[in-house]
Amino acid sequence: MATADEGRPSRGRERAHQVRRIFSEIAPRYDLLNHLLSLNVDRGWRRRAVDNLGWEATPEGRYLDLCAGTFDLSLELASRDGFRGEVVASDFAGPMLAEGLAKLEGKPVAPVCGDTLQLPFADGAFQGAMVAFGVRNLWDLGRGLEEMARVLAPGRRLVILEFTEPPNPLLRRLYLFYFRRVLPLVGRVVSGHPWAYTYLPQSVKEFPDPPSLAGMMRDAGFENTRWSLLTGGIAALHVGSRR
Repeated sequence: MATADEGRPSRGRERAHQVRRIFSEIAPRYDLLNHLLSLNVDRGWRRRAVDNLGWEATPEGRYLDLCAGTFDLSLELASRDGFRGEVVASDFAGPMLAEGLAKLEGKPVAPVCGDTLQLPFADGAFQGAMVAFGVRNLWDLGRGLEEMARVLAPGRRLVILEFTEPPNPLLRRLYLFYFRRVLPLVGRVVSGHPWAYTYLPQSVKEFPDPPSLAGMMRDAGFENTRWSLLTGGIAALHVGSRR
């Protein structure tokens, strides 16, 4: 009889297959739905993420955007005045990368089809790393954070932008109503996908709260970890430095 631990890799592979399928199938409408469903506030969140990356210390450096999707976060960094480096944009859903290629327009962004749980990069290869709305999709979050630490140079920052649940009870009720009722309906109508936007609120519900994620970052090799809530706690921004 298989134990729970023995069955975990199998369940993990199933989860990874599901996530890859979802994002591959919704890729053509992904940008539209991102901005529509967030009422465009996601643009400001990404600006905050890049503001906290510390890229100004090494503007000619090499930076990693994980779970990069259609490159919105990569382009936020690559378009900054004074940035002279390169952004490597990694995602394991090839159709998402393909959908965003037309947006690059000669920007210093290099797409790579790679799995965050087994990154195809050398130790200490990057001067900074960032991920927006992707870590909750990792079936082994601890392993993913360890990989992020591995590919970062010592002392360099990881920035994580992710959804969370607002602490204010009234705002949380409104948020959960929107997330559980409105978002799946609009997502289904616009994307044409029958269940992708039902997965989103479920993935947020199962994800660690901000203090727990900060603790996992410390366990994975990061120090000086801090986090802040955005837009009343709809999203959280975590920052940590590689030990």
